Order: sequence, then structure tokens, then C-alpha cells
Amino acid sequence: MKPKISDDLSRRIFLRGAMGVSLFATSGCEKIEDFFGMEPQEGPVVPPSGEGVDLVSHVLNRLTFGPDPSEYARVKGLGVDDESAVAFFLEEQLSPNEIEDKRTQRAVRRLEAIHAPLGELYEYKEDHLLEELTRATLIRATRSKRQLFEVMVHFWSDHFNIDISKKECRWLKVADDREVVRKHAMGNFSALLKASALSPAMLWYLDGRENRKSGESEKPNENYARELLELHTLGVGGGYTQKDVMEVARCLSGWTVRGKDRFFKGKVEFHADAHDDGAKVVLGNEIASGGGKKDLDDILEIVGMHPSTARFLGRKLCIRFISDDPSETSIKKVAGTFLSSNGNIKETLRAVFATQEFLQGPRAQKRQRLFQFIVSALRGVRARVSSEMDVVDYLIRMGHAPFQYPTPDGYPDIASPWTGTLLWRWHFAIALARNEVSENIKVEEEVLIEKAGGVDGLAASLLGRNPSVEEKAAIERSGEPLALLMASPGFQWK
Repeated sequence: MKPKISDDLSRRIFLRGAMGVSLFATSGCEKIEDFFGMEPQEGPVVPPSGEGVDLVSHVLNRLTFGPDPSEYARVKGLGVDDESAVAFFLEEQLSPNEIEDKRTQRAVRRLEAIHAPLGELYEYKEDHLLEELTRATLIRATRSKRQLFEVMVHFWSDHFNIDISKKECRWLKVADDREVVRKHAMGNFSALLKASALSPAMLWYLDGRENRKSGESEKPNENYARELLELHTLGVGGGYTQKDVMEVARCLSGWTVRGKDRFFKGKVEFHADAHDDGAKVVLGNEIASGGGKKDLDDILEIVGMHPSTARFLGRKLCIRFISDDPSETSIKKVAGTFLSSNGNIKETLRAVFATQEFLQGPRAQKRQRLFQFIVSALRGVRARVSSEMDVVDYLIRMGHAPFQYPTPDGYPDIASPWTGTLLWRWHFAIALARNEVSENIKVEEEVLIEKAGGVDGLAASLLGRNPSVEEKAAIERSGEPLALLMASPGFQWK
């Protein structure tokens, strides 16, 4: 039986001391069976060797759900130096359709329900749909080579959050994930915004389907209109008023969704008799009467490319990829690119990654959210997983179950709301290293150490840098290097 992690001072010093440095980078991978029945990634295991997190490790930590064991060496080999290697990797990840990813696609293809046409989704039990959608999300995040694309899918899933537990969202979110978020994640924001506005799941979740023109005893439903302005485009303080919310609601009236007990279930329809066809004024822009369904396009054009929207999205992207408190310089640069590129998401991301703050700023600014922590741990230690739901169960218990955030703003992307999860993270790290998470999740610690060239190599792989003298001593005394490393701030902060 393995000795337990010591509770002595050295352990606490290790856990505290690593907070000032960055995260993990990579670990080794060879002939171990891949996640979810796929073939393993091949490639040499070359841990980082510097005292601090280098540029390659930094980029891998920010643009992926944690480096695959062979990714560090692969990316280092893409250029003559770190700068050119990173530039090549960035362009590679910005063109996901050109990245061969058949292994992941095969693994997801076996999940039949998530590929069903819209109307057929109602033929499945809601729990089965949620299970398959969550499993697919975990598989893609864990094993896809299109890592930046998957990161952006998660970003937009939170931005346009839909709680799958609300009524018919239980069936319709599957189509939203496929036809809205994944289809437009790296495309154009205006197209993404419109797809979301006309998503049957969104129309259900934010009550757009109930939005009808005012009568003598009723008013338009303002729920979606308010969140469209506050969460999807302009943001709080973006310059809109309650009057604008009311006018937007009028513009969006008349759109509805066929229910599960009707023909063409889930189909989005426009009912002209339920639409307020009078003249409106939104953010100082006049919308003439008689526009009908075109009012929706007019509204989305006004708010989608508004300067406040550019700033709001620019700041959110900087928070995701740079730090919880990005500089005004970075935000302005990203917002400017968003506007000049007409909402091109790839160009906007290029602007994020070209900021001096991203390239040269501190590299220990982001605490992993729970989903990323778990996925990065699985990726980094080459865990063999024969049951995805065992991983999902942990996500549920730890409070980061995909598609189940109860409010429209989505899971938070800054560190403070996740502070109370530290004990859960330690429990998972220790259980994973000891093969106690589940009988269906296995880690071969001795193989990891051998492939990394020893315990110090393993530490460098997971931390993204050489361990300090104090960390080496704590690891040696603990008797459980893998558990201690994954539980450390050096692994959890990137």
C-alpha cells in the first residue's frame, strides 16, 4: 500500500510556494491505450527544462485543455525557435478543419443520439440525451487535436448559456450545441448571434417563444431581449436603457417553437399576427413599421457590431486567455480588431494572442476551472478511461456539470468563484493518482515517471517548468509525487 501524503510543513510549503509560478505543460505518452477506446498519441517525451514557464508551455496551457503528453515536444519542433514554433501552432489551431482528427470523430460517432435530426431528438429519453451530449463534450475536450476550437466551444457555450434542465431544452440543447455553438465557434460573430437568436433551445430557455405583441392586457416578454443586450452583446453598462429593452422585445415578437407534442417538433416559426409591426427606436436607430421578420435582422445588426459589444467580447476573450484583470490596452486592441474584421472570430483571436500581455505578461494568472482541471489531469497523466460517466459524476459533484448552470450568464471565467473548490481538487488529484476515482479510470504512475525520465521530469511535465529545490524535497518526502503535483497550485494555475 502506498504511503499517504504527509501533512507536514514541507507539503504546505510546496502547495503555497507554487502559487507564484505557472502551471503544468506536458507529460509523456507512448503505448498506453488512448481515452475512450482510441489509439494513443505518439511522440517523444521531452519535459520543459527552464526555471520558469516558457512560451511554448504558456501557449499550450492557454489554448488547450492541458497539453497532451506529446504536445510539448511536437510544438517545439515546429519552428527554429519558440517564437516561430508558437506562431505555427497558433495558425494550425486557428484552422481546425485542416487538422486531422479522425480518432475523436470516430469516438463521438458512436454516440447516436447527439447526431439525430431536430425533430427526432424527442424520441430519446432526456437523461440519455444529456448523458451522450456530456460524454461527447468530455471526449472532444480530452482527445481532440482541435484544442483551441474546443476551448472556444466552451467559451461560447457559457456566453450563450442554456440550462438543459429547463423544459424542452432537455431535448433541444443537443441541436443548439451542434447547429449553433459548434457550427459557428470559429466563424463570424454576427452569424453566431443570429443562429443563437433563432435556436429553438434559446427560444425556450429565455422565453422568446412566448414573446407576442402587446395587447390590451399584455406586454411583450422582455426576458430574451434583456439578456441579448446584457449578456450576449453590449454588456452591463453598454449604453442601453430599459426603453431599449422594451423596443428590442417588440422587434423580436412573433417567433415561436413547435412543441414536442406537435408535428415538425422543435421547428422555429414566425407568426406575423403575433409580431408588433409598428415603428421602433433602438439605441437611437429607427426601425420602420412593416418590417415583419426583418426586424430581427435589423436588431442583430445594430447590437452585434456595436462598439460596446466589441469591448464586452474583447474583455471576455482577454479574461479567458490572458488574465482575470486584463489591461485596457489589450481590451482596446482586441475590440478594435473585432470591429475592423466585421466580427471575424479568428481575426479577433489573433489579436488576443498578439498582445504583449499574452506573449510577455505573467504566466500564472489563470486558475483552471473545474472542468479544465479534471480534463488536464486526465490528459497529463495518460489516464485510461473505460467509462466517461465516472468522470462526469465527479464533475457533477464538484459543481461544473456541462450544460447545467442555472442562470443565463454561464459558468464564471475568473478565479474567485472557484476558490471554495480547493478541497475537491485535492481529493480528485489524490484519488486519480491512487487509482481510486473508479475501477474504470486507471493511471500507471511508474510508466509516467519512466517516460518522463524520472520524478523531476514528471514534475517538469506537469508544472510546465523545472520544480524548485523546495518542491523537489516535498515531492521526495511525500512518497506520492503524482498526487502531490496535481494537487499543487503549480498545476492548477496556468
